[in-house]
Amino acid sequence: MKILSVVGARPNFMKVAPLHRVFAQSDIPIQSIIVHTGQHFDEKMSHIFFEELALPKPDYFLGVGQGTHTELTARIMLAFEPILIQEKPDLVIVVGDVTSTFACALVAQRLGIPLAHVEAGLRSFDRKMPEEVNRILTDQISDFLFITEDSAKTNLVSENIPEEKIFFVGNCMIDSLAYYEKTSSNKALIKRWDLVEKKYVILTMHRPSNVDNQEGLLKILSIIQQIETEDLKIVFPLHPRTKQKIIDFGMWDSFINCSHLILTEPLGYLEFVNLMRYSLLAITDSGGIQEETTYLNIPCITFRKTTERPVTVEVGSNTLISDLNTEPVIQLLHQIKNQQYKISEIPKLWDGKAAERILETILLKLND
Repeated sequence: MKILSVVGARPNFMKVAPLHRVFAQSDIPIQSIIVHTGQHFDEKMSHIFFEELALPKPDYFLGVGQGTHTELTARIMLAFEPILIQEKPDLVIVVGDVTSTFACALVAQRLGIPLAHVEAGLRSFDRKMPEEVNRILTDQISDFLFITEDSAKTNLVSENIPEEKIFFVGNCMIDSLAYYEKTSSNKALIKRWDLVEKKYVILTMHRPSNVDNQEGLLKILSIIQQIETEDLKIVFPLHPRTKQKIIDFGMWDSFINCSHLILTEPLGYLEFVNLMRYSLLAITDSGGIQEETTYLNIPCITFRKTTERPVTVEVGSNTLISDLNTEPVIQLLHQIKNQQYKISEIPKLWDGKAAERILETILLKLND
């Protein structure tokens, strides 16, 4: 059996790694082919993840780079089609919700190759987010929809996806987190930056609604300054776009002059998990961090109007805040310090075995 998996952006790597691992360990010979579209090209955002997650060098690297969503979609499709024609895989796997996900899914569907979407059915119900459109369209053309939580099945059924295509398997992102739990407890960065456990906040921001305008960046700066008054340090790994926007709006000096703020380049996966594990609080607009903090029982504030991962709010450690303002952050900080913040539960099937269930389903269904 030949299975081709697509990665394009940072979160994809952590989801494909456990799949590649179970394919390699399967009793049934499986040729696992990895295509890296190059949608994220930064060293810290891409290459390092292959090394840390023990993924082999990609069989194909498309190198599509940056551009508008339309440009990227077109370049990915044009580069990906010849690979499928040459390899003729039995199955194409796409993960998540980035441009690479939908572009490669569409090529596979057009060529009549069975298509699996890992992390299907998640919905923010905000179609202004390009990721939301990618999710909806990818799910409509997929043959196997592997879901991480109950809400995903509800969403898919309401969109007229046949239930026999939907499989609740757990969360591959959590597979990676559980697999590397023992090796991701290193405190090197904590020592390097003179951090104290549970005395610092980790911050990530990259969504256009938060960082593509000066008002949003000013609010983020205000949040940082208010956290500093609580005598807490803030570690802020800068997404390349976020850093560029800070520079473009002439705000770089304002950020670097914050006395408790540690600005860093993007971190490797294990480095970031280390910092998150020992932090007091994570503040983010990322999807994956909502899941990882829930599993690690780290309080999380997500600055988004909606989340496509409602289980992280319902049973996890995530709190959704619709506007970038300081007051609810400080209120939650006081709750956390006073041990009054909600205790996270690990959602159903987030047990590190999602990839195994996916392989079992693939083998069963493709051999019918």
